[in-house]
Amino acid sequence: MKLSYRFANPGDAAALLKIYAPYVENTSITFEYDVPSEEEFARRIQSVTERFPWILCEDEGIPIGYAYASPAFTRAAYQWDAELSIYIDRRYHRSGIASRLEDMISALLTEQGFHHLYSRVTTPNDASIGFHKARGFQEIGVYRNTGFKLGGWHDVIALEKDLLPCRSDQSPAPTKPLTLLDGKTIQKVFQTE
Repeated sequence: MKLSYRFANPGDAAALLKIYAPYVENTSITFEYDVPSEEEFARRIQSVTERFPWILCEDEGIPIGYAYASPAFTRAAYQWDAELSIYIDRRYHRSGIASRLEDMISALLTEQGFHHLYSRVTTPNDASIGFHKARGFQEIGVYRNTGFKLGGWHDVIALEKDLLPCRSDQSPAPTKPLTLLDGKTIQKVFQTE
């Protein structure tokens, strides 16, 4: 494998949909019932990347996985929280790509001033829960029978990772848009071992 990582853009929608579509069609990992159109997916990428990182991994120029952060919640007091999503082409599972993507997303969010990173994992999915715990996430709750897909009800495990400490004696600084991070910081995050 010759892996490289870069920021995604709306022009990547078709390639990233090829990775995402099997999750929609064949699993309860995502609760979407229908594969979004290329145009809708491009809109999602554009919307997310206005504030959050969306990184894709390529093997010899072909996208094989991606991860992005998005708002964890919608109210103003939650603006220091983000939610992680990772999708990897099944042929590349357990290759270290998801770990690298999570490292990069966490590093960028920390530089942006986010305090917490959340993830929601549909059960059963011991591999994903184990992955998140190995990456520093802690299980913080369960949404019981919260989604119905593929003929059954599914629980969702909520996990949380602390990125920055929360100080009760001062207000947090506003988060920075990704576009305001300096080039050296971004270059450091994208350096491969």
